[in-house]
Amino acid sequence: MISFQIIKKSKRSRARIGILETEHGFVETPSLVPVATQAAVKTLSSQEVLQTRSQMLIANTFHLHLKSGEKYVKQAGGLHKFMNWTRPLMTDSAGFQVFSLGFGSDLQVGKVTKYFPRDRNKRDVITKNSQPKTVKITPDGVFFRSPLDGRQLFIGPKESMAIQQALGADIIFAFDECTSPFSTPAYVKDALKRTHKWAKTCLESKKSRQALFGIVQGSKYKELRIQSAKYISSLPFDGFGIGGDLGDSKETMKKILNWTIPYLSDRKPRHLLGIGYLEDMENIIKAGIDLFDCTVPTHYGRRGIAFTSVGKLNMRQVRFLTDKKPLDPKCSCVVCQEYRRNYISHLFRAGEISGMKFLTLHNLYYFNTFVENIRENIKNGKI
Repeated sequence: MISFQIIKKSKRSRARIGILETEHGFVETPSLVPVATQAAVKTLSSQEVLQTRSQMLIANTFHLHLKSGEKYVKQAGGLHKFMNWTRPLMTDSAGFQVFSLGFGSDLQVGKVTKYFPRDRNKRDVITKNSQPKTVKITPDGVFFRSPLDGRQLFIGPKESMAIQQALGADIIFAFDECTSPFSTPAYVKDALKRTHKWAKTCLESKKSRQALFGIVQGSKYKELRIQSAKYISSLPFDGFGIGGDLGDSKETMKKILNWTIPYLSDRKPRHLLGIGYLEDMENIIKAGIDLFDCTVPTHYGRRGIAFTSVGKLNMRQVRFLTDKKPLDPKCSCVVCQEYRRNYISHLFRAGEISGMKFLTLHNLYYFNTFVENIRENIKNGKI
């Protein structure tokens, strides 16, 4: 189980400082939750992740179910022992894969989209009876095709709970349907009925001491978001996730948070699923978000992009081969203290894996420090 204590509330926004206590330690919120999809932050050991000032990680239920299977994690004593991570852990529910392997894949769209298919006359193309090409959504759960070997898989709320209980993270999420930005109100309304039904089933199915977060859905539709927030908040969840698509712009995302958060219990933690660009962080924290996960620092790092106090740097560029400055002179991470831009650029241009490791470590440290500064600003009444 968990406990959550609010230490300070902003007088200028909905931002707040909190302490989330789990069986594996404390998390000071608001906090970024780095993604360890397959029980690993790509390129880093668990000990190296600790050097990035990360407080908690989130692993992916769907991918761990595929590779190598939750039974092996359970035999190892659970995720913490399996990956030698002593701090708090979350697992998602596999609900995002309903979207990413379904309509997201069909329409090549993400959770927030600024564009719409050029060959469509309408913005909303997913109607009430639509089904994705490779995923079948039913009232009881979802049939997937394994991206590994094509075999059919079924995950519903009971299956999601069973997998997540075997994995053994401190915080788990209810199974839900993450919708597409191209969904009509009629489709989202039906998807919301499924998500709410599954939320109750998850509560009834969970037998462990793990904390269970319910997920608010409703796409970009105000009435449905408010309806979902009220319903999920009425159930005995330990915290809340805000999920699904977040509209066609960051401005729509801001509106969605402002519609949703006032209807969630103020005493429980709120997690925004899958959002965490640097330019988003202050806004979502001001809206009242306590936790958020994002692949940006790790994804960009593996591709040679460093986030620094002077902006993003592409370390694959030849100009850095003669640059003897630290990656970011204002950063105190081990990479910035011990290596120079010329060497890091060489590593990427030479195809050395250690270049990915260095930028992943630095980017996570930079993002976590960025959030720490926001926490300080809340404490000092600046946000």
